[in-house]
Formats: sequence, structure tokens, C-alpha cells
Amino acid sequence: MVQENSLSQLLIICGPTASGKSELAAECAKMLGSEVISADSMYIYKGLDIGTAKPVKEEMRGVTHHMIDVADFFSSFTVSDYERTALPVVKSLISRGKVPVICGGTGFYINSLLYDFSYGNGQCAPLVREKYKSLAEIFGNEYVYGILQRCDPETAKKLHHNDVKRVIRALEIFENGIKKSDITDELIPRFSYSAYCIDYPREKLYERIDKRVDKMIACGLVEEVKKLIEAGVTSKNQCMQGIGYKETYAYLTGKCTLEEAADAIKLNTRHYAKRQITFFKKLPGLVFLQPDLPEINAKRIVKQWI
Repeated sequence: MVQENSLSQLLIICGPTASGKSELAAECAKMLGSEVISADSMYIYKGLDIGTAKPVKEEMRGVTHHMIDVADFFSSFTVSDYERTALPVVKSLISRGKVPVICGGTGFYINSLLYDFSYGNGQCAPLVREKYKSLAEIFGNEYVYGILQRCDPETAKKLHHNDVKRVIRALEIFENGIKKSDITDELIPRFSYSAYCIDYPREKLYERIDKRVDKMIACGLVEEVKKLIEAGVTSKNQCMQGIGYKETYAYLTGKCTLEEAADAIKLNTRHYAKRQITFFKKLPGLVFLQPDLPEINAKRIVKQWI
């Protein structure tokens, strides 16, 4: 039975890739009689299963999972899209007396649920907004994000380049004569939360990453990317920018050997894991768990609610 005074609290299972988040989150949700909301920027795509290491049925432990397979592979899915889609699920679970279990390694997704990000006090400038929208459509999201990096680097650090709505709003504020980073009312907490991260020693985590990449290739990553290409996906599509997909795409288009692609996936994943660890260390109140069986760590976590 979940304690009544904890109904507005979220459970966050976060951290680097290949650290066992999915199984731990599913086990926690099972013990709490709740559901999992994925916070992974690649899980949202249909048809991207092997290279994203989406949890399989056994790993889900009979628990309902949200925010998986919600977009087709031609879509550009932003942080704002995630917030708009996932936040109602969080509120619905809370209204039903359940503790939402947020699981993932995309920090910007998690923050979009934990905080109400202000758009600042700058005046609206529709012409400026349309200008940057056009630039994003013509040159891509990263081009417009690069402009923000130059004029307001502090704000850029807090945003993802695909969070076009907020990037453009920050530029709109800048062109009104003030940096968004100079506005102090940005973070408004929505919920209380408890956050956990499985703390693997760095070398052990890298070993797990390498084994996962080998398993992905053995399980058909190349064939998965072939099907995407046959369906019309190109390197310009957002889904193909994900680690594992861009390197395999390079192999299939003759730019490298399969061995070189595999090595690149491992290296890029290790670098990504390092960035994830750095990001989540800044999350207030984050508790690090020693690696253990999901059932054991889940019992340690959920005891505060049961």
C-alpha cells in the first residue's frame, strides 16, 4: 500500500546507458503497483529496437510502459514534444494514487517533467520567431542552436539542440535586449522526487557497453538499419543521428568497415555515458546504488512508499 503523503512524489531511475536502469525501474513499478514512463530519446521511435536496446517483454516484468514507440522514424521529436506527451501520463498516475516511475538516460526529458521551465519575461516578437523557425527548417536545429550558443552560452547549456521551441524563445528574448540566462525565475519545481542511479565502476560500465554493442550486432543491428534505409530513412532524419544508427549507416553506405563501425559505436557510447554521468550528478538528491540484482535494489528503493 502506497503511503498517502507520498502520492505527489516521483521515482526517478536514471544514469548512463547499459547500467541496468530498465530492469530496476520495472521491478520498482511492479512492487509499487505502478507504471514506467520512459525518458529515453531513442525509445520513442517505432522500428528502432535493437540499436536502442529497448526493454523486451521479460525486462518489462508485466508492467505497463509509456513513451515507447510513440513516433515514426521520420519524425523530429523535441523535448517539448516529450513534455507535452509524458506530463499528462505522470499526472494521470498521481491522480490514481500511483507513484510514477520515470526511467531513462535523457536528462533533458527528465528535467522537462521535474521542472516548469519559464520562457522568460521578454516581449513576444513574432517576426523574430518566424525568422528562426525558417532557419531551423532550412539549415537544421543545430544551426539555430549554434546561434544561441554564441549569443547566450549559459542558456544553451541548459537546452537540447532539438528543443527548438525553447531555443527559438531564448533567441527571441535575446533580440529584445536581454539574455534569457539573466532571468532568474527559470526553474519551478512541479513535483517532489526520489532519484537513483546504479553506480558501476567506470571500467566495468565500459565493459558492459562493449558487450551490449557486440550483442546488438549479433542480434541484427545491421539488418534493422537496412530496413530503415529501405523505408526511406536517411542520415538527415533525427532517428538516424542516434549512436549505433549513424555508425551502422556509415558502414552500409560504404564509408567504413563493420569492424570500424562497431568500434565507433563502442567509443561514442562510452563518451555518451560519461556525459550522462556528469549531467545526472547535478540532479539534487541523487542517490547512488551499488550494482545488485534488480529485486534487491528495488526493495531498498520502494521501502519509503510501502
